[in-house]
Amino acid sequence: MFKKEKIKDLHYSVNGLISADELQAAADEILLEYGKKAKMPGFRMGKIPLSILRQKYNASAYGEAIDKLMNQDLNNYLADKKLRLASAPKADLAGWEIGKDAEYSLEFDILPTLPEIDLDKFTLTKKVAEVPESEVEKSLENLRKSRSTAEKQDEKYKAANGDIAVIDFKGFVGDEAFEGGEAKKHHLTLGSGAFIPGFEDQIIGHKKGDKFDVNVKFPAEYHAENLAGKDARFEVEIHEIRKFILPELNDELAKEVGQESVEALKEHIRKILTEQYDEASKRDMRNELLDILGDKVKLDLPESLVEQEYNMAKAEFDRGHAHCHDEKCDHKWDEKKEHKDAERRVKLGLILAEWGTQNKVEVTRDDLQQAIWAEAARYPDPKQIFEFYNKNQNALAMLRGMLFERKALDAMLTHVKTKDKKVTAEELFKQAEVR
Repeated sequence: MFKKEKIKDLHYSVNGLISADELQAAADEILLEYGKKAKMPGFRMGKIPLSILRQKYNASAYGEAIDKLMNQDLNNYLADKKLRLASAPKADLAGWEIGKDAEYSLEFDILPTLPEIDLDKFTLTKKVAEVPESEVEKSLENLRKSRSTAEKQDEKYKAANGDIAVIDFKGFVGDEAFEGGEAKKHHLTLGSGAFIPGFEDQIIGHKKGDKFDVNVKFPAEYHAENLAGKDARFEVEIHEIRKFILPELNDELAKEVGQESVEALKEHIRKILTEQYDEASKRDMRNELLDILGDKVKLDLPESLVEQEYNMAKAEFDRGHAHCHDEKCDHKWDEKKEHKDAERRVKLGLILAEWGTQNKVEVTRDDLQQAIWAEAARYPDPKQIFEFYNKNQNALAMLRGMLFERKALDAMLTHVKTKDKKVTAEELFKQAEVR
């Protein structure tokens, strides 16, 4: 057991001693385990004498023995005092030599005890917005666009915004053609903004078979320095124009997407939109509750966790600004503010973790799978996301932690009072930003 202890708030500093005999006995146990698998010339596996094992592996075995015995002392101490570590302890064994007693010190922070939180006393604003019929119609139009077909038009048809123009083009600066400025039968969606500003606008109104020049100016910050800010002329020929033809909004279209009729499809879309509105409102309440918890709940914070959170944020900031010169940086590192933000994140994390544990919040396998599926759906190759989580247990643990906090927060929301506030859809989605 520890000889001395010094306690300041959540920070502990303790001193212990492990006798030379105890250390040697523990090291010998480890050496015997080594001996079961070690191979040495002249000895059968598992039959190497302890004295020989000591000659080769003693230093390594002692290192493991010290770690094992220090951890035993620490775990007994924590169990006896009903304490929980906030982070890995720092050990000091300065001056110790093999064959002597090991005097050591440990420094560590413990987790605070969460005070009782009376959620019934909190009242949150629940923003309520009706789904406008225009949103349903917009979704129906998007559905039609997603199932549209691009049909070739005749020589009389004039290109319009949203059409596909199949063109040849060749670019010149002055009288000289420039590299990368030529293509044959390129499919350009007019209005997509894929080309230099002004290029697509000058295609609109032309017909199949037209040959003409397009005059534009390259942006000052164009990626090719030899073209940046320069006037250019493109020789253009239109081979064909394709117009997107939308399918009729009828029961047949509704059945293609799994609904029985247009009315059923509208109701289905309205239900999805309502769920999105409800989620936006809930996000806003989560943010409001986090602000209340951060302001109202008094909690001592382990400095090691705050320092760890601060250092992670600083490392992320440095990575993001590695190629940023001072005059171009739109954000400077504010040490005081960032430290305060780190304290807030640690505080809220501890509150949610402790409250969630006390109230038996769990992250199920289905929760994890749904979260991974949702993330994978945002990428062109979902398989990469599944493989990433399969191979990266730390990332999976972080995802589990995020889901746990979210479920704990949602469970908290069931205990608070709410007052409805009618808002427009624009107000709802503008204010429902995660903080």
